[in-house]
Amino acid sequence: MPLALLALAVAAFGIGTTEFVMMGLLPQVADALGTSVPRAGNLVSAYALGVVVGAPLLTAVGARIPHKRLLLLLSGLFVVGNTASAFAPGFGTLFTARVLAGLPHGALFGVGAVVAARLVAPERAARAVATMFLGLTVANIVGVPAATALGQNLGWRVTFLAVAGIGLVAMAAIAALVPHQPRGPQAGIRQELRAMANRQVVLGLFTAVLGFGGCFAVYSYLVPMLTEVTGLAESSTTWVLALYGIGMTLGTLVAGPLTDRALRPTLYGGLLALAAALTAFFFAVHSAPAAMVTVVLIGAVGALITTPLQMLLMAKAENAPTMAAASNHSAFNLANAGGAWLGGIVISLGWGWTSPALVGAALAVVGLGLAVVGGFLDRGERGHSRVVAGGQTEDDADAASAAVTGR
Repeated sequence: MPLALLALAVAAFGIGTTEFVMMGLLPQVADALGTSVPRAGNLVSAYALGVVVGAPLLTAVGARIPHKRLLLLLSGLFVVGNTASAFAPGFGTLFTARVLAGLPHGALFGVGAVVAARLVAPERAARAVATMFLGLTVANIVGVPAATALGQNLGWRVTFLAVAGIGLVAMAAIAALVPHQPRGPQAGIRQELRAMANRQVVLGLFTAVLGFGGCFAVYSYLVPMLTEVTGLAESSTTWVLALYGIGMTLGTLVAGPLTDRALRPTLYGGLLALAAALTAFFFAVHSAPAAMVTVVLIGAVGALITTPLQMLLMAKAENAPTMAAASNHSAFNLANAGGAWLGGIVISLGWGWTSPALVGAALAVVGLGLAVVGGFLDRGERGHSRVVAGGQTEDDADAASAAVTGR
């Protein structure tokens, strides 16, 4: 794997840290700005809003910009957004700064995934993309706890300055390590939008929203579940969230090779395993040891579906994969909001703290159904190649084989 992937992983680490650290700093931010914790919670939504809007918008704006230059511009916007967060004088300006910090998230991951896949041979493309995603999962284990501790001891503004520093390191690494990748002669917003109209791309995005929404239906309420049902002390929940991050890392490590070998079976298996893990958590949450094991499993199988979904969208978007790859992260943030919303509804209805686990399992099953429909469409479509592995299509594989054998 080339060193350029390390630069992309550093950028992903910074994004993962700033995305989730606000959750741990809400009391400090609320006290400093003279507002309530629930109102401060809107700052989490502000970042998600930036991701959903920024992914297609910035990808469209940068449709003709060479990938390396676009990565540097997006990383620069990330630095500006987090620096503005550190110096925001009030709630309104901090809300705006968090939206600004979220804008480059999806586009940076989308462009980064396309760059990563093109840095290696086609049969290793998924492993390259998964390597970049490792930065995001490691952020959940190291970055978020460290940044939270920094904010609790030195002030939340210092945390966002530190995250901006990570962005500067990522920019330097991208400038030094990522090779120039020119855009094709047909690159442009029209081609990107035409690719987004592909029904397989649309179906893949809905699969991401519903399938990954199963994870967030539980993750959003994991702390109250563990304190109210399992009986853990609040001080212990930080370590449980770290376990979830470890599970994500393990799932990402496995996802790359499996996706390179067989993309759709990996996606099917991941969604089926996610439904099973969420159902198991519904029963296991009453026992601390069993709950810990299933938390790791949920993190692992949730991360397992990320890479095949990303590679599927890139393959189905054919010659204009950047916006599809970026929109995948908008879909994940919609899954975050939708899963949390549905989980909150069943809790409000009096179904109990564990009920979001069954909601999550149902969402994963629906996502699996959509993925299977996509598989059947692959078989029935003429004029379009079927995805076989690592984002390759059968035509791609045949062309590569012909190039090797001289046919």
